[in-house]
This record gives sequence, C-alpha cells and structure tokens, in this order.
Amino acid sequence: MTVLDDRTTAATWPAAYPQGYAVVDVETTGLARDDRIVSAAVYRLDAQGNVEDHWYTLVNPERDPGPVWIHGLTSDVLEGAPLFPEIAAEFAARLDGRVLVAHNAMFDWQMIAREYARAESAAPVRQRLCTIALAKELSLPLPNHKLESLAAHFGVVQQRAHNALDDARVLAEAFRPSLHAAAERNVRLPLLECRPLTEWAATPAQSQVGHQSSYRANSWRPSRKRPACPYPNPGRYESDKPLKQGMRIAFSGDTSVDRELLEDRTVDAGLHVATSVSRLTSLLVTNDPDAATSKTVKARSFGTPVVDEAAYTQLLRDVTPADG
Repeated sequence: MTVLDDRTTAATWPAAYPQGYAVVDVETTGLARDDRIVSAAVYRLDAQGNVEDHWYTLVNPERDPGPVWIHGLTSDVLEGAPLFPEIAAEFAARLDGRVLVAHNAMFDWQMIAREYARAESAAPVRQRLCTIALAKELSLPLPNHKLESLAAHFGVVQQRAHNALDDARVLAEAFRPSLHAAAERNVRLPLLECRPLTEWAATPAQSQVGHQSSYRANSWRPSRKRPACPYPNPGRYESDKPLKQGMRIAFSGDTSVDRELLEDRTVDAGLHVATSVSRLTSLLVTNDPDAATSKTVKARSFGTPVVDEAAYTQLLRDVTPADG
C-alpha cells in the first residue's frame, strides 16, 4: 500500500491542472452500440481532488438489463426507475465545467455520449481523464489495470464491486492521491478531448435474459470481425490526392460520428480499418493530433499522414478504385 501526505497545496499546484473533476461510473446492459446505461454515479471533486458531493441514480434501459450477475440490477428493480431523458439534466449539471474522470474513461464517455444523443442532447463534457492512463504516467506498480488493483495500491476498500455508487467512491478515493502524486512530480495529466455525438446509429437489441454476449472484461466495446479488405495496400495517403481503395486507415480519439458508423463507411468505401498504427498505415484520422495516445505518438515517429474527421469525411466521398 502506498501512503501519500497532503503537503501539496494550491500554491504549488500546477497551473495547467483543471479546477474541478467529476468522477463517474456507469453500469450498462453491455458494451455494444445499442447497449444502455442502467445506473450512474458522480462524485464531484475540487481542484485538489477533495470530495464536494456525490449523486447516484438508477436508469430504466427500456430493454433487458444484460449481465445481472455483474451489476445486480434486475428488470424488476429497474422497472420503476427514471428513463435517461428524465435524469439527463441533473447528470449534465454534475458534469458541467469539470473533467470527466473514469476508470477506462473511453467506455464510460462513449456510453454517456450515446445516451445523450438518443435524448437529442449533449453532455457538457469537454475533457476526460482515464485513471488507467494516469496510473501508467505515474508508473504505479500495479499487477493489472483493474479498479480493484488501483484501490488496493492506495488502501481503498471496495464494498460493492460493480455498484456504480461504490465504484465511483472507490475511484474518487484512489484518484485523489494519484492527483497529488502527479502534482508533486509535475506529471502531465493525460487529458483527452471529448466530442459529443452528432451522428450515430443504433442496432436492434438482441440480448437474452441472463445472457449478454457483448460483455467482455477489460474492453470498452466488443471486437468486431470484419471481412478482409480485398484490395492491396497502395501505400500512404498523399496530401491533395484522393484516397485509394486498399489504404489502411487508423482512428484515434473521439469523433462526432459514432466510431463504429465511421468505420462501417470506411469499409464500404473499400478501405482497410487498422486497429493500430504501423509503418504500413496509410492515414491516421484524429481530431486531437497533439494528444499523447499510442497511435498519435507512433504516427509522428513513422511520419504517417494525419487528417481530422471533417477532412476525412470529405475524402470518403471520392475514393479512387484499386488498380487492376
């Protein structure tokens, strides 16, 4: 167990650090595009990571609750819970003006963004911080990246794992010493931009009671098996020229169009969706090229061309057929 003192004060706090945080946990019916939130919790913290207040709600997902054996929320429990549009304003008020903090934050943010898109609204979140990424920045000696391991490292006791309120409490208590350690060492916080969805597509829910095939541990969404691209890789994208079928396209960070929908359009155009960046990658699409993600760092080291989502969307409209 690591114990940190509280000698870091506002006077020595890095000026670039945010002024407030919203530590969030959501429990869901699964990990797929059409899955829904069944409960949500928010701990609001000040600039030094001190708890200001907390909030919790159940949410009626209007479908099968998915992995009841994980989150413990049955259809009977959720039947009288409010729908997401009914709690959207209160949820937004607790996120407004703060950095969203979550363990595997991409997952929580994507689920929240989709719920707000369904409600024809948008969450007032501009940045997020993943505590897994922060643990890596701090080089914490964790055996794995599970919340329970981060909690144990800082001596935080979990009472009800996969209960949104308790998971948010545990994360808030573990985040505070992580934040102080970062401030003491002047470590850059791994902040990423959040983009609300302006275009998304839901697929019909097909889960069965007591079964949720999309729910996989340690993943923010299920893997999708795509057919192999039938065209050879013609090489890198060249500025001011069209894309050509067979090019390997990688994506990093948030997009206004739902990522899976954007990937579907990429495949439909005869392009290959690359899950990582290598010397063979033709193009990286990102709205945050300065973010220190593994893909943007590799793209810079390999000299891989980079364009934003808007430019890529234009390029998708006119893809050159493959040779021969």
